[in-house]
Amino acid sequence: MKIKKALITGITGQDGSYLTEFLLLKSYEVHGIIRRASTFNTSRIDHLYQDPHLNGMRLFLHYGDLTDTGNIERLVNQIKPDEIYHLGAQSHVRVSFDMPEYTVNTDALGTLRILEAIKNSGLPIKFYNAASSEMFGFSLPPQNENTPFHPRSPYACAKVFSYYITRLYREAYGIFACNGILFNHEGPRRGPTFVTRKISRAIARIKAGIEKKIYLGNLDAKRDWGYAPEYIEAMYLILQQENPEDYVVATGESHSVKEFLEEAFKYAGLGDWQPYVEIDPRYFRPAEVEVLIGDASKSKKELGWEPKIKFQELVKIMIDADFRKLGLNPSGEGDKTLKEKFPNKWWKID
Repeated sequence: MKIKKALITGITGQDGSYLTEFLLLKSYEVHGIIRRASTFNTSRIDHLYQDPHLNGMRLFLHYGDLTDTGNIERLVNQIKPDEIYHLGAQSHVRVSFDMPEYTVNTDALGTLRILEAIKNSGLPIKFYNAASSEMFGFSLPPQNENTPFHPRSPYACAKVFSYYITRLYREAYGIFACNGILFNHEGPRRGPTFVTRKISRAIARIKAGIEKKIYLGNLDAKRDWGYAPEYIEAMYLILQQENPEDYVVATGESHSVKEFLEEAFKYAGLGDWQPYVEIDPRYFRPAEVEVLIGDASKSKKELGWEPKIKFQELVKIMIDADFRKLGLNPSGEGDKTLKEKFPNKWWKID
C-alpha cells in the first residue's frame, strides 16, 4: 500500500507539532519546512525526531521560508506530497501592527507561492490553508462560513487574502484547496506570548515564587477557545472529503480574558486574580476585536467533528502542564479530564 506524504509549513508551531504526531500515527511520511536559525527552534517536535540516515524513517525536515518562491517550488517538486497543510504564518495579531509588511508577505503572499507551486507542478496535491477567525473582526456573532469578513489587523487582512486566493485557485485551476477557519485553539504548546499561555505560565511562576505579576492588555475581549489537538483532527478530515470546501472549526462558546483569569487563578488555588494582574497599554491593539463565537454546524454535519474539551477543562489542562514544567505538583484534574474521558486519545499529555 502506498504511504501518503504530507508537507507541513509551520511544523515547529503548536499546530504543526500536534499535526505531525497525528499524521505519523496515521502512517504518513511527514515532511516539514523549518526556517534556518542560529539556535534550535524545534523544541515542540524534538520528541518526534528520527535520524534520517536510518531506514524506515517517516519524518523529514527541510530548510525553507514562505517568502522564498524558488525554495517553495523546489520543495514541492522534490517531495511530491499528497497533502500540504499550510500552517506557517506570522500569527501574533498584536505584532502584525508593528510588522505589517512582513506579516502580509508571509501570511498572504506565502499562501499564493504555495498555490502557484502546486499549480505549476501539475501534481494532484490536496491543499489545506489555515484561515483564521480574526478575519471576521467586527462581524456580528455567531460567525459561520457565510458571515462577511471585517478584518481589524494586518494579520487578519493577510488571512482574508489567503482565504480568497485559496478559493480562487480551487475554482480557476481545479486544485483541491480548502480553508479551515479555526477559532482560537490553545494548549500547553501555545507560545508564551499568547494570552492563554501567558496566563497559565505566569500562574505557575507565581506559585513557584519566580514572578509576582502578570502584565496584560484588554481583559474584556471575548474569544471562542478550544483544545488544539482536537482541531488538528478537523484539519485532517477537511482534506479527506470527496470535494474541497471551507469549514469553520469552533466550540460555539465565548469567554473573556477576565473569565480565563478567574478560572485559572481559582483552579491554581491562588484565589482572586486582581492583586497579581497589571494592565499594560502596550498590549492593546490599535483596532480591537471584541467578540468571536464560531458556528461549526457545517463541520459537525459534514465532517462528523465536534469538540469535546470545553473551556474549564482547557484551563485545567494548561495550568497542570505549566505546573509540571516547573516541578510543581499539579492538581491532576486536567490530566484526569483527558485520561477518564478519552482513554484512547491520540494526543499526549504535555
